[in-house]
Amino acid sequence: MRVPSAPARRTVLACGLAVALLTAASPASADPRPARDQAGSLVLIGGALKEDNTRVYGEIIKRAGGPQARIGIITAASVPESQDPHAGDPDLCSNSACNGAHYAGLFERHGAADAQWIPLDIDHVADADSDAVVAQVNSMTGFFFGGGDQYRYITTLLRGDGHEDSKVLAAIRAKLAHGAVVSGSSAGAQIASGPDMVSGGESYESLRDGSAPGYFDDPTRLGYIPQGGFGFLRSGLVDTHTGAYGREGRALRLASDTGHDRVYALEENTALVVDRPGGNREHMTVLGPNGVAVLDLRDARAHDSANGWSLRRARYSHLTDGDQYDARTWTPRVHPGKQLLIPAGTTPVPANTDVFHSAADPDGTPYSFRTTARALASTRAQNSATATTFETGPGFTVTFTKARGFAAFTGDGTSAQTLIALRIDIAPQ
Repeated sequence: MRVPSAPARRTVLACGLAVALLTAASPASADPRPARDQAGSLVLIGGALKEDNTRVYGEIIKRAGGPQARIGIITAASVPESQDPHAGDPDLCSNSACNGAHYAGLFERHGAADAQWIPLDIDHVADADSDAVVAQVNSMTGFFFGGGDQYRYITTLLRGDGHEDSKVLAAIRAKLAHGAVVSGSSAGAQIASGPDMVSGGESYESLRDGSAPGYFDDPTRLGYIPQGGFGFLRSGLVDTHTGAYGREGRALRLASDTGHDRVYALEENTALVVDRPGGNREHMTVLGPNGVAVLDLRDARAHDSANGWSLRRARYSHLTDGDQYDARTWTPRVHPGKQLLIPAGTTPVPANTDVFHSAADPDGTPYSFRTTARALASTRAQNSATATTFETGPGFTVTFTKARGFAAFTGDGTSAQTLIALRIDIAPQ
């Protein structure tokens, strides 16, 4: 059935792949259906949300009611005041209370009518079942979950081995179902995940050692929570700080190990806006200066051998500002301001010896994986390129290939911006 609010679009074949190109821009929130038929929305940011990002803050506020928006701030992923040695210093503090006040001030400066800290943290777990706090939640029109450690959200807002909702989380879930916006950055976006939510890990160690259920003190070990987070977004795994922290490797390994065929890999200071999350019409829009990678493992095959772990035929799409994505049909819809890139350059893809931006590499640069992918898309001299991990013993080689189905789009006519379905293979050296 055709959705009346969907922008007109045309379809082009790019190397055999049908890619929908938007031909008329429309706000991500536009929907003429009666209010009773509307569900809420998510605004998930990959971390490091800048204070002056008026587009993302403005999007959250708009979806919460514009000038009448009332935003509830949840910062339970932060340490509580009791664990912050600088709790008494407003210039140095970093705890649930002072972080909540910080975000409340930011939302009000960006135009919300009211923003309030919801007083929850790991020192006040019982308050998540407080009728007074539930009443505060019910007076809000939108919510923002701050960063920190997503496992603290589980400890604070979920109950028992079955991860049952506390009263406060049940109230937030009901508000979302009836049209509220739920937003979050870093851990606050991660906690929106369904089953097998990542709990930690670095890409190299993930490729070398694989994943395990649980939460580990070793931050390099790939862990996951089988029951997941709050389950607001279930059509794919979620990862954050992708690119800046080189998490593409861990995201691919976790998805492969746990049987998921899609990951939404969120980059910093950029939002994935999700309309009608969880429904058959789940629809997404990218908003911000970086992007969101969609990792597609439907055709991927993993193999473990004495030499190490390998993965073949994964696909990497990098969507940028204004691009949209239909989760049900797996269809990217490229913003009309971008055009299909026909590469004219002949410069070889630069060597990349730290594809996942290792913390052990003093000279490493963020967004290394994306940089190689874009360089390959921008040249006609090569159809494939390789990059390696900084670590060895074993090392891993990542092969990027412009296979059938690949397409790139540009805003300036020369450099690659949006990438669709670049093939990714990973093998031990």
